[in-house]
Amino acid sequence: MRYRLTFVAGLALGYVLGTRAGRERYEQLKKSARQISQNPAVRNAAEAAAQSSREVAGKAFATVSDKVGDRMPESVAQRVRSLRERGSNAEDEWGTTNT
Repeated sequence: MRYRLTFVAGLALGYVLGTRAGRERYEQLKKSARQISQNPAVRNAAEAAAQSSREVAGKAFATVSDKVGDRMPESVAQRVRSLRERGSNAEDEWGTTNT
């Protein structure tokens, strides 16, 4: 019950502060978020993180498949294969190349 009251109090506080800030502040925050997401350094960092996570996932799959062998469900193996194929594309969902 305490958590519900805390949640409701936080929701009410957020609503009050949000309505006081108004539409201008919302648009300002939205513009800042867009500028940050379009920053080349941020895009490169996101691309590097995505690439390294793909590599780690591939290594983890190889390790697990060696230990588990044929006991791995085909649905899991198929999902990992599709993620690998998606990761090998020249361009990712950010529109950048994986270099």
